[in-house]
Amino acid sequence: MPEEDRSWQAVFARLLNQSHLATAGDLVRIIDDATAPVGVSVELYLIDLGLRELHPVRRDAGPSLSVEATLAGLAFARSEIAVSAAEGESPHLWVPVLDGTERLGVARIDLPGDADPHDRVLRGYCWALAGQLAHLVLSKQLYSDLFHRVRRTRPLSVAAELLWQLLPPKVFATEQVVIAAAMEPYDQVGGDGYDYAVDDGCAYVAIFDSMGHDLHAGLTTSIALAATRNARRAGADLVAAAGLADDTITAHRPVDAFTYATAFLAHLDLGTGELSYLNAGHPPPVVLRDGQVVRTLDSPGRAALGLGEMDTTKPQVGREQLQPGDRVLFYSDGVVEARDPHGEFFGLDRLVDLTERHEQAGLPAPETLRRVVRAVLDHQHGHLQDDATLLLLEWTTTDQFTLLPAL
Repeated sequence: MPEEDRSWQAVFARLLNQSHLATAGDLVRIIDDATAPVGVSVELYLIDLGLRELHPVRRDAGPSLSVEATLAGLAFARSEIAVSAAEGESPHLWVPVLDGTERLGVARIDLPGDADPHDRVLRGYCWALAGQLAHLVLSKQLYSDLFHRVRRTRPLSVAAELLWQLLPPKVFATEQVVIAAAMEPYDQVGGDGYDYAVDDGCAYVAIFDSMGHDLHAGLTTSIALAATRNARRAGADLVAAAGLADDTITAHRPVDAFTYATAFLAHLDLGTGELSYLNAGHPPPVVLRDGQVVRTLDSPGRAALGLGEMDTTKPQVGREQLQPGDRVLFYSDGVVEARDPHGEFFGLDRLVDLTERHEQAGLPAPETLRRVVRAVLDHQHGHLQDDATLLLLEWTTTDQFTLLPAL
């Protein structure tokens, strides 16, 4: 085994072995100790919940870096390894820090002065190092507040605190499916939510929107999400999952309160592309194919969750046959009904157009949604009147390769 391979293996082993009894606050020291023998140094930056800036974990590492106007931001946005080799300084790499395909931030990896930043083997080691850092960040933030504080530029409401703890990662991909989600305002989100799971050749996705924009709305969404997740894990179908959520919301509705949650539940067979879905009073998603809207999933469903007593007929499950490469775009009404100061709606046409333009520009799905949500915010001058949530589901795609950097 080459000496270089043994040296880098020692880096990875030391990181892992020292992390077992470490807190989040120890991570910077552990990284420094582990990487010193191979002559590199690392600065870890985590993305804020609004996906606007990259914030250093080390307190004296300097200012935060904008996603829009920095080389670090480019590496994050496009999931690429970016090289900086300015005259008078040692070369360094900006490497995306990903857990699977979930973007946590970037690592600045300063290389020895004689190192070639384009060397594929060296870049492979740096990419593996960034992946190990991602796993350490996720494991440590389960019982530490440090990384949560680093990623917050504004205080979260109690409802937002609750919902963010329940939601799955904003990005997930396999060879057959890509799922990406985005929510704003990240610090005040109250009534929106989403969920997904991928197992045994099937993908389950759901989007929720509760009445109101406060803690009660957040609790209703939390109940809807937990109930449908509980039913799914017990093997229930879409109708039964919605029924459990309906019953649970009704049973725990505050006295003299009128609460409910719209929802759209869907199940995708990853082998055949058949999409089964149940609409519970939610805006219907659209199917995108080759840059065009080919279908609106508007088959009749059932009443919103919590209003089941208003249904007099059996809930109807809709079915749609997707083609390879199709994308299904789910959204909450806070996206299309966002109004500018002149009262103009953001609208579904604008949402679809922006989504397709960013996709055709070669942007990864999570970056597409990040930019679309920014456009919704800009449309309302940064102050949303309602929660805005997007979820994109793509079947049998090659887009998963855009979520990982090429070496």
